Amino acid sequence: MKALIIGGTGVISSAVVSLALEKGWDITLLNRGKSTLPSGVKSVVADIHDEAAVKAALAGMKFDVVAQFIAYTKEDIERDIRIFDGMTRQYIFISSASAYQKPVLDYRITEGTPLVNPYWQYSRDKADCEAALMAAHLKNGFPFTSVRPSHTYCERKIPVALHGGNGSWQVVQRIIDGKPVIIPGDGTTLWTLTYASDFAKGFVGLMGNKHAIANAYHITSDESMTWNMIHEEIAKALGKPLNAYHVASDFLAACGKQYDFSGPLFGDKANTVTFDNTKIKRTVPEFNYTVSMSDGIRKAVEYMLAHKELQVPDPDFDEWCDKVIAAQENAKKGF
Repeated sequence: MKALIIGGTGVISSAVVSLALEKGWDITLLNRGKSTLPSGVKSVVADIHDEAAVKAALAGMKFDVVAQFIAYTKEDIERDIRIFDGMTRQYIFISSASAYQKPVLDYRITEGTPLVNPYWQYSRDKADCEAALMAAHLKNGFPFTSVRPSHTYCERKIPVALHGGNGSWQVVQRIIDGKPVIIPGDGTTLWTLTYASDFAKGFVGLMGNKHAIANAYHITSDESMTWNMIHEEIAKALGKPLNAYHVASDFLAACGKQYDFSGPLFGDKANTVTFDNTKIKRTVPEFNYTVSMSDGIRKAVEYMLAHKELQVPDPDFDEWCDKVIAAQENAKKGF
């Protein structure tokens, strides 16, 4: 079985490529040739945004699956339909669980939950992508499958509620230094984390699966923790106490315009949701999650501590945290 992976070097796609190779798939990566590729894969170097170049690079090729990890807009999807219609038996689009209805009317999310998120353009764009794929399927039989990850991470990515442009290390550093760590709201919102290797089991099980055509699936763990618990687990792995500091989400959004926290908070992390994985388990019976949230967080912390290149300081975010905390403390003094 032959698959073309568009991207293939990110957190999710790397895990998918690794498992697909293990299961005997013939994998070709389409990217710009700027990343180190895993062993055992073929490579086609082209920029997916250059439609003519991609068509020329893939001329005469056929695939059982094309998996698209870096499409974000309806225009991206319309381009892909032009390129891959007739070239593949299945086109898998990475959508997002953040596209589900916000504010939530029922914390239990199924694939039938409406894709209505007025708070985050990213999520609305993903929903528009799915609508374009369904329209192409109804009109011409374009064989798509949509996959909606939630918060998927790996050993290279510690999951935190808020971070700046340089990733999560500065939050880790604040815990190490005993500084207060901002957690949105009162920290009791439930959140689901999924380790990338577990996500890959569901995704690879959908590859080449005829029952998945014209269907959407979220792939997550069945476990949830509050944001307080998640940050406590990070601190525990560091061997440090957590100095949690709670700030209302609307205050964080108003103060953090340079980080665009409004969409990720109101359109995603500030909402308690749990995911019903019945559909993916029915279609891919072998799907299960084996890395608990506690173990995954510990793995991520240990890996980052052992890899200096991942310890990227973010002084701007550190200063922003201090300013937000000072502003809230000053407000308290007025009463």
